[in-house]
Amino acid sequence: MKTLFLFIAILFSTLGFAQETEGISIEISIDNILNNKGKIILALHTSETFMKGPGILNEVSSITDGKVTVSFKNVKPGTYAVIALHDENENNRMDFQDNGMPKESYGSSNNPMAYGPPQFSESKFDVSTDNLKMDIRF
Repeated sequence: MKTLFLFIAILFSTLGFAQETEGISIEISIDNILNNKGKIILALHTSETFMKGPGILNEVSSITDGKVTVSFKNVKPGTYAVIALHDENENNRMDFQDNGMPKESYGSSNNPMAYGPPQFSESKFDVSTDNLKMDIRF
């Protein structure tokens, strides 16, 4: 009887823990990549981490036929933005020309049409209770 009670207690505590760690899935598709060289680096950011280094979640994908699909899993509700970089030379950073223009393609969530670096205010989106799918354009 003690064993049965212990088993039930462990089962309920495990199930409760699993429910707390589940979050939302965000699926990102990019289908206009210029070539299959290198890799695509994606980062999920909060306003505090945006354009300041790695995101709170980071993913890397190889490119097939100019396309990638990547998912961020177990994302908690909140406000986020995604930045994507086509790292053609696989040096894990964006490369720039002498005049400051980027050499490699990039994009962000909501696909803002802006000259200059992405802004969190234009790229942000809310995560609540439903899984999300979005396209990023380079």
